Amino acid sequence: MRPSHLALAVLVAAVWGVNFTVMEIGLDHFPPLLFSALRFLAAALPAVFLVGRPKVAWKWIVAVGLVLGVAKFGLLFVGMDAGMPAGLSSLVLQIQAVFTAAVAALTLGERPSRVRLLGMLVALAGIAVAAVDEGASGPLGAFALVVGAAACWGASNVLTRKAAPPDALNFMVWVSTVPVLPLLALSLLTEGPARDLAALRALDWQGAGTVVYVAWITTVFGFGAWGFLLRHHPASTVAPFSLLVPVFGMSSAFLFLGEPVSPLRWCAAALLVGGVALTSLTPRRTAPAVAPDTPPPRPRGPWGRAVGGGRGGVSGCERRTSPPSLPGPPGRPGPTGRR
Repeated sequence: MRPSHLALAVLVAAVWGVNFTVMEIGLDHFPPLLFSALRFLAAALPAVFLVGRPKVAWKWIVAVGLVLGVAKFGLLFVGMDAGMPAGLSSLVLQIQAVFTAAVAALTLGERPSRVRLLGMLVALAGIAVAAVDEGASGPLGAFALVVGAAACWGASNVLTRKAAPPDALNFMVWVSTVPVLPLLALSLLTEGPARDLAALRALDWQGAGTVVYVAWITTVFGFGAWGFLLRHHPASTVAPFSLLVPVFGMSSAFLFLGEPVSPLRWCAAALLVGGVALTSLTPRRTAPAVAPDTPPPRPRGPWGRAVGGGRGGVSGCERRTSPPSLPGPPGRPGPTGRR
């Protein structure tokens, strides 16, 4: 990987990690579901007019939009608003790799290897340690909501794999059009129009800046740059940089929000990152490759010549399937029946 591409991969991980701190700040200005709706509205407009028409079927755009946009981000924002710390959220969400492998095994028939199963167990142990740490200092209900968000993220990963979008930025922009109205409706029903209007009327530069960051920097720039890297390098080269997201997430939350990082949380981080690395970076089992141009062995005649031609035909030098006729004694027919 070129130094410039290496720097870009680290920058995207930093952008996605700091995003959790920005979301925490944004939740001080907006109700969680309204904030999530504004995020997708800003990500979709005006980008939807610039990226061209969708390059996958609408059923995949709608499915990913509902599972990723409404369910995953709805649960994440509500969980963080209920007291889940930003740094810990960036860490716990990485369990999505385990949910992705589990959903793929159930729906796509992918059999995880023993190393992947070990990684899933290690990551789940990290979640258990993080739950113990959060239970001692924060609400477990909020923790469960973020774990649910990770499960929805895993399901959306499998849907995205089935969709196989050729352009990640184009796909994410069109996916961003789907959650806006459902999230606005849920916000009006659960958070109330009075609270939503009060947040919009009190909008200041800091609140607007959080919407711009989570929409344009995290979504448009982040996924666009990630898609650029995937077009120039194998996924196995690019994917490990996503493990830096919780590092930047926990560090930025500590620096800008004063969020403490206990020894137990560091232990959970080591288990989660290590388990996710084993789960997501271990190559899937593949059947042994067979050279397509290698013809099957052909039977041999009694004189050592190959019987039959190459691929379904007979070559010019192998048209005869019996040995050449030999002259017999005078007055007797040879093997061919000719005198």
